[in-house]
Amino acid sequence: MKSKGICYLVGTGPGDPGLLTLKGKDCIEAADVLVYDYLCNPEFLRFARPEAEKIYVGKKARDHTKTQDEINEIIVKLAREGKVVTRLKGGDPVLFGRGAEEAGELANAGVRFEIVPGITSAIAGPAYAGIPVTHREHCSQLTIFTGHEDPTKPETSLDYEKLAKADGTKVFLMGVERIDEITSQLIKHGAAATTPMALVRWATLGRQQTLVATLGTMAAKVKETGFKAPAVAVVGDVVTERDKINWFESRPLFGRRIVVTRTRHQAGALTKKLAALGADVIELPTIRIEEPHNRMAFGELVQDAHTYDWIVFTSPNGVDAFFKMFYKLYNDAREIGGVKIAVIGPGTADKVREQHLTVDLMPEKDFVAEGLVKAFKDHHNIENSTILWVRAEEAREVIANELTGMGGIVDEAIAYRTVPEKEDNLEALARLKEEGADMITFTSSSTVEHFLDLGVALPAGIKIASIGPVTSATIKKRGLKVDVSAKEHTIPGLVAAIEKFYA
Repeated sequence: MKSKGICYLVGTGPGDPGLLTLKGKDCIEAADVLVYDYLCNPEFLRFARPEAEKIYVGKKARDHTKTQDEINEIIVKLAREGKVVTRLKGGDPVLFGRGAEEAGELANAGVRFEIVPGITSAIAGPAYAGIPVTHREHCSQLTIFTGHEDPTKPETSLDYEKLAKADGTKVFLMGVERIDEITSQLIKHGAAATTPMALVRWATLGRQQTLVATLGTMAAKVKETGFKAPAVAVVGDVVTERDKINWFESRPLFGRRIVVTRTRHQAGALTKKLAALGADVIELPTIRIEEPHNRMAFGELVQDAHTYDWIVFTSPNGVDAFFKMFYKLYNDAREIGGVKIAVIGPGTADKVREQHLTVDLMPEKDFVAEGLVKAFKDHHNIENSTILWVRAEEAREVIANELTGMGGIVDEAIAYRTVPEKEDNLEALARLKEEGADMITFTSSSTVEHFLDLGVALPAGIKIASIGPVTSATIKKRGLKVDVSAKEHTIPGLVAAIEKFYA
């Protein structure tokens, strides 16, 4: 009898989140349990349902959290329990990934399974370093082998004589720790010591490093530079193409490690823009959005939203919270009536437009509370107008005070509150302490306050980037210097300021 459960053996690619296949993403979203490896980008865990169980079984040289036999037992046991198990493996699951062994164990146990191929680092790694593994002017043959074999075998199964004499490009994986042996054996069996060679570490990620030498000099260069795994090695004349088509490492923020402190839910937009410019992004959420203490009071105000002349939104989170409550109360967007909508800036406006509603008022340039107040003064007489301000629990009172002073009748709908994030940032904190960073970004006063409350020392020389004057004031109040400030107080404005700073 086949188990009612199923195990998906998913190749997640070499690391760049954009290289995960659509089917792989579907399998993550469907999972009851995720069982993931060391080389699997943790970003992929975001696609999982909140209630999905996550089990880390990472293995790297001389540091195994689980043996292969234990991993086999875990996935078989969980699938036999009727669960959807998604086993995430770096690269492709069956190219030196032991996915075939896991599939065999599942088959022997009568468990249903599927193999979902992934993009292998053997091809993607060199490509992101500007090295095509085949090229009409250089070769039309590719040989891929592993530099890491079963340590229990009495002797190597690699035929160095055939490998050395094989035409075209040679790519090997997991061979950095045996680089001296592998290169010397290839030369010993006839390969030219002058053959161009490259190692690509953390391929396709913002922390990618590429080391170029020859077959004869690479081992010494690895020792000299302290170059470490994980890396893919490519040997052949195709390495010379790197001088011309090194597209990935030439981007404006490549090599810069930048910390993003927004909530995990919101960090993606900033992360994507920075990563697209080549940055190595550490997502370190310092705050988490939670429902207001008095949901009943908030719900009553949302229910009566159609009775107001204006609704004022001062954050994307406020828009999300408002419409989440609105659609619990109503099934039809038209129930919002003829109310006008004012927003603090483009990010908030985009959230309103997602609801297929028009924004009636937004500041022209100063996307802060004072800018929105000025926009009201310049364009609208709000005397005796009823205004519903959808706000965070911790928001400054500028909107209410100023609009009331202009004759408006303001009700405040507490839509959400920000609380310190203490669980979803431990891995990022460890990486920040271990590797340091070039810059840290703050997109609100709350991200500043909660980051500093973590008590984590900022790395020496780190630069601080702020989204706008209110956030900058909080940074300075806490005794820190603002190195980069966005002229336009938006995520694109912040990214542009960072790019200009490093230009």
